[in-house]
Amino acid sequence: MSYKFFTNKECEYYPCHDLMNINCLFCFCPLYYLDNCGGIYTVLEDGMKDCSKCIIPHSENGYDYIIKKVNENSKKKPPME
Repeated sequence: MSYKFFTNKECEYYPCHDLMNINCLFCFCPLYYLDNCGGIYTVLEDGMKDCSKCIIPHSENGYDYIIKKVNENSKKKPPME
């Protein structure tokens, strides 16, 4: 479905992650701030995550994976008052 996958070949960083068929929908991963995101990452000395080896958000099934993870984690949070 087109709302789940698109490629921005006009992007100055395309192709990134050494992928030619890449989903650009989640250029910045919504799971970045999760400790248990399920992706491949390392933590840098300054505490930031380096996710450059992770391709989950850019893969064909990345949309479904991310939406599932976001839903799982939103259910753990107390509702805002």
